[in-house]
Amino acid sequence: MSQSVERALAVLPLLARGPAGLGDVAGELGVHKSTALRLLRTLHERGFVYRQADGRYRLGARLFSLAAEAVENLDVREVAHPHLAELNRATGHTVHLAVLQDDEVLYIDKVDSRYPVRMYSRIGRPVPLTVAAVAKLLVADLPEAERRALAHRVEYPRYTARSTPDADAFLRELERVREQGWAADLGGHEESVNCLGAPVHGPDRRVAAALSVSAPNVVVAAEGLLELLPLVRRTAAAITRDYSGIPTHPGAQEST
Repeated sequence: MSQSVERALAVLPLLARGPAGLGDVAGELGVHKSTALRLLRTLHERGFVYRQADGRYRLGARLFSLAAEAVENLDVREVAHPHLAELNRATGHTVHLAVLQDDEVLYIDKVDSRYPVRMYSRIGRPVPLTVAAVAKLLVADLPEAERRALAHRVEYPRYTARSTPDADAFLRELERVREQGWAADLGGHEESVNCLGAPVHGPDRRVAAALSVSAPNVVVAAEGLLELLPLVRRTAAAITRDYSGIPTHPGAQEST
């Protein structure tokens, strides 16, 4: 771990005990005041600490926001996991759950396939933003201005010939996802792997998470995976119901 990161982590518990002055922070870290000041300024710019009118520092709102978001994400994972396990039992394929954090989509749960071929994805690892089914679902739900801004600032790696080539193509795909209520990645990240996803809605009816089923071509072709769409959508609807209390219309979840 870098020295700067270690020092930043040491500051946060200190400020959790209450506001502290520059000298207190420098003393806690065992560094010169100028070094402590540079660190505090960086944390202040990121919203992790706040400088009060009296010159002392306290924890910033960004830290509380992240904590609240983390709790919320843990909640949706806890609610979703039994449904993910059942979907895995019914299909045999790898099942993921993902959430959007800033400009990254992260896996927060995974149930591995029951056959020898395994997905290399890991919980906590970022998802390929411009091709993954779960990423399309989460980004598609953003307000239009945010969606367009994100589409124009991210990169577009050409993982395969089917990868999303640019922002315009990404925005068209996101609009299609919004209209149909589900998403797919048919060889966009890996030529031999296909993925099918559906959204999980929170109490505010926004997309809080996205689940997906993934399988290699050697196990099931893309056409066969798409036949699972009604089941995938029913699973997402069940998680939505348990997580947010929103009733779902069975016909809407089963139509393809």
